[in-house]
Amino acid sequence: MKYVMSFLCIICFVFLPAKSESDNGSKRRFISIGTAPAGGAFFVVGSAIAEVVDNAPETNWEVTAESTKGTQENIRRLVNNELEFALANAAISYFAVRGEGDWKKEHAIRAVMTLAPNVGLFITPQSSNIRKIQDFAGKRIVVGPAGAGFKYFLEPILLAHGVTYEDFSPLNSHYIGAVDLLADGSAAAAFMGGAVPTPAVTQASTSQNIFFIPFDEAAKQFLFEKYPFFNAITVPADTYKGQTEPFASMNVGSMHLITAEQIDEDTVYEFTKALYTHRAEVVKRHGAGKAINPKNVIKDTGTPFHPGAVRFYREIGIWQE
Repeated sequence: MKYVMSFLCIICFVFLPAKSESDNGSKRRFISIGTAPAGGAFFVVGSAIAEVVDNAPETNWEVTAESTKGTQENIRRLVNNELEFALANAAISYFAVRGEGDWKKEHAIRAVMTLAPNVGLFITPQSSNIRKIQDFAGKRIVVGPAGAGFKYFLEPILLAHGVTYEDFSPLNSHYIGAVDLLADGSAAAAFMGGAVPTPAVTQASTSQNIFFIPFDEAAKQFLFEKYPFFNAITVPADTYKGQTEPFASMNVGSMHLITAEQIDEDTVYEFTKALYTHRAEVVKRHGAGKAINPKNVIKDTGTPFHPGAVRFYREIGIWQE
């Protein structure tokens, strides 16, 4: 008799549902979110989003954040069906979806959610003779990491001020490296961008006397009218050491969550719903989660929204036709 019972137990074990399936028998789906190299805001925010959606009870998904080279790689991998979602800079997405700049063809990407602004700053040592962007002529200027795509928003900014990359010597470096280049005199000025306060700007202002190079008002208005991803942002006084007055800066392309046009509507709808519903959990993991609010998530940055996201925003009454 005991052998019969043992045999029956083995049979029951063999036919137990796999752990990859939910109680209702649906298979667990794997979702990848492209971010950027570890150490930057994209990777941290993308990891927070992945964790929150992964834990959402409404879905039976396993969601992971994948470290990538950043926006340009993310866009290419989305259209090649290698990622389901990704974080991107809205300025780069703007040109990719139109096939402009170095993008040789239109890339069929769609916005899911507009996230935190990318606040741009040009900084220089107080001891330098640079007091406006036009003073870059003949100088060594840090324009961001190689291959990061910063030129998609830096070139319009420079052109609006009557300056091109040919007028100075562009240097490629990440932000922390740029601080060192400013400190030892290897660079005359550097571009910094990100959420406020930006750690590298904090480091620069505490280790040396920094001057914040102003943007020309006429140039800013031109950019605001021409490109939807630019808008005015003021950095409050005393955000950085030595910055005693508010600084009139710009959002040079918000971080936004994107997907490919071909991703099915239901997937995007469910992902958007899960992320928006549990947005408070994102805030607990990173302050950028505060940008997931009714006014900000639907902001038009020039990349059309995916129908799945629009469906959810209409459902909760925040979409503006």
